[in-house]
Amino acid sequence: MIADLFPHGVLSYAAGGLLIGLGVAVIYLGTGIAAGASTFLESTLSYVSGLDRFNRLTYRQSRDWRVVFTLGIVGGAGVYALLFQDALWITDVQPWRLFGGGVLVGVGTRVGKGCTSGHGICGVGSLADASLVNVATFLAVAVGTAHVVGALGVVP
Repeated sequence: MIADLFPHGVLSYAAGGLLIGLGVAVIYLGTGIAAGASTFLESTLSYVSGLDRFNRLTYRQSRDWRVVFTLGIVGGAGVYALLFQDALWITDVQPWRLFGGGVLVGVGTRVGKGCTSGHGICGVGSLADASLVNVATFLAVAVGTAHVVGALGVVP
């Protein structure tokens, strides 16, 4: 049963969880802000836009570490792929589906006022009511979507 849940063993998942927890703790202790990726776009646009929406004080104060945070996510995935995979990019999913999924995730993070990294890791860890509701919603929609897509026979 455990081998079915963790086909590569438990250790790699536990190590990943510990590293995520350590990263979140370092960001919080260093900035006083819960880690989350959904405000990356707004805070980054504050470098080039004069619009008030993108120049909130919290965005301007946190934009430097948010750029480093996001580059670290992308760079870390790239390093992992180079070290442990046969190629940098491995997927059977068509590019239009990846793009469409990205757009839907972006809309969802705005509607839910945060993303899975902010709500799922930091918000649930601090027992924030909004985060508990959001994560329950994320999971319910994901499970429902997976069942519908599977029932329809959709493949990557």
